[in-house]
Amino acid sequence: MELNPIGIAVPFFVLLILIEMGIARLKKRQIFRLNDSITDMSSGLGEQIIGVFIHAPILAGYHWFQVEFGQREFAMDDPMTWVIGMFGVDFMYYWYHRFSHRVHIGWATHVVHHQSEEYNLAVALRQPWFTAFYSWLFYVPLAIMGIPVEVYATCFAFNLIYQFWIHTELIKTMGVFGWFFNTPAHHRGHHAINPRYIDKNYAGILIIWDRMFGTFVKETEKPLYGTLKPFRSWNPAWANVEPWVYLWRKCKTMPTTWDKIQIWFRGPEWEPAGTPAKEVVFPPENRGYDLDTKPPYYKYILLQYLPVSVATMMMLTFMNQIPMWIHGITATLLIWTMISWSSFFEQKRWAIGFEFARLSIMASLGLALARVLADWTTGAAFIGFAVISGLYLLRCMQEAENTKANS
Repeated sequence: MELNPIGIAVPFFVLLILIEMGIARLKKRQIFRLNDSITDMSSGLGEQIIGVFIHAPILAGYHWFQVEFGQREFAMDDPMTWVIGMFGVDFMYYWYHRFSHRVHIGWATHVVHHQSEEYNLAVALRQPWFTAFYSWLFYVPLAIMGIPVEVYATCFAFNLIYQFWIHTELIKTMGVFGWFFNTPAHHRGHHAINPRYIDKNYAGILIIWDRMFGTFVKETEKPLYGTLKPFRSWNPAWANVEPWVYLWRKCKTMPTTWDKIQIWFRGPEWEPAGTPAKEVVFPPENRGYDLDTKPPYYKYILLQYLPVSVATMMMLTFMNQIPMWIHGITATLLIWTMISWSSFFEQKRWAIGFEFARLSIMASLGLALARVLADWTTGAAFIGFAVISGLYLLRCMQEAENTKANS
């Protein structure tokens, strides 16, 4: 049975995030906000959900290049194949990551990972939804070299898993280890918007690439996280779409056709010739979005997060054993759920109705599973979860009204 290593890693990610929360609490450090962390993790879940549908075509594309243009076939049982695969994937990741910061169409997808103004393990899961559609092309040279698709996929997954632990403020410098490997101190600089840190430390696992190609910087001053154009929403779907809307609108303001083309492929800071240079304000204005807001539905969202995480983990782990139509239904419900959470965080007027509509769909789906497919166990679970969630949501609504009346 072929299992997805990312899916298997999900519960360990959540456990480590809880441990980091506990350590930060003991140290009396405020490095988490629930709305921010839920949005981070929702982005990651969404990226993996989309990956369920494009994972096979991407690997098929890699395999096609290997078959058509491969110079040789490395043996999978040869340890050197895996060593070359790990170094090769990490090297190509460096250049993909550098492209993502220095070419506007790359930044429009990758910026999602940098939108959080916090820095913790939850931020590691804040992954963009659209990069996988093109990022695999950076690894085509490995296919031409003859690295088997199985080796590429495994090394790529390990590369991503490694990068999880470096998203923390609780680990300081790591001495000699940091001469060769990416560490939390190195990656904090990468996420910072301080002028000296911008566009530095692109490493995945090995920091040697940054040292070799002149993009390494040592952490010397306290990093300020986020983006120079702060993002003002908790909606993970909008987080992935808004940068493209911004880029399209900026394209339409360009004075010439050539400038309209260039804007997509220049750096994010590029302006047409003759345009007065825009002053970069540091720190940028409009930071601290929704910093002190405490929605009355936090407990409800936290209780919803556990079954959503389990459903996503099962979907990812057994992605090749589950029919695609079930993936489609599950993906729709999960993304709907994440958008619903954001509507509570942003206190949208339509949040309650949107959530009850989601629960109604879940109950209807459970009824369909029970009556049409005779799957009474799963059907009852869907209906039971929807009913219990609805009753608890009503209780939270009453608590919110009481709090409002007493304030």
